[in-house]
Amino acid sequence: MTIAPDNAQQGASHVYRAMRDFVQSMDDTLPGKFEITKEGIVHDMMSPVKQHELTVLRLRKRLEKVMPEEIVAHTGEPDVEGELQGIMRRPDVMVIAEEDMEGDGTFDPRTLLAAVEIVSRSNPDNDWVGKMRDYPLLGIPVYGVFDPRTGTGAVFTDIHSTPDGPRYATRKDFVYGEDVTIGEWTIPTSGLPRYQDDEAEETES
Repeated sequence: MTIAPDNAQQGASHVYRAMRDFVQSMDDTLPGKFEITKEGIVHDMMSPVKQHELTVLRLRKRLEKVMPEEIVAHTGEPDVEGELQGIMRRPDVMVIAEEDMEGDGTFDPRTLLAAVEIVSRSNPDNDWVGKMRDYPLLGIPVYGVFDPRTGTGAVFTDIHSTPDGPRYATRKDFVYGEDVTIGEWTIPTSGLPRYQDDEAEETES
């Protein structure tokens, strides 16, 4: 049976809404973080990790120190949602104008100036692969990745069209200790914590 494009789009939208309802129902009942990607639901079974949370805190403070007062480095809820793309994500740090946080519902991804992720020990591909695919689809112009496993990271910019859809064209790698530029703002990466080897081995076992 041939499905007309409008029916196919309606079917995809129905599936997305079903996944969205499931994710919202699970958020307060199971540990970890649920997100919706182009490949389905991702459940990051992360437990509270000091190095991850300390990195989020220090990046937020360093960004807000150099940004204009009306721009914030927001951490926490709500999600960033592109219903048309069938994606709902929650970046560790969202650079956004304070006025764009007003109102109800999820954040419009087109209002984000940048998204920053700290790589999870338990599911690094979610940050290095999945979000690298999803964030340009959502139109987020800058994506910064900080990896406490290796003490390295990268900033992705310049969305362009490819046969597989929108992708970042430019990647700038850095190592902890260097200054890094996210959007229009440059911050130091010195003093960011690393995951401990014994903790990484425990996670992998």
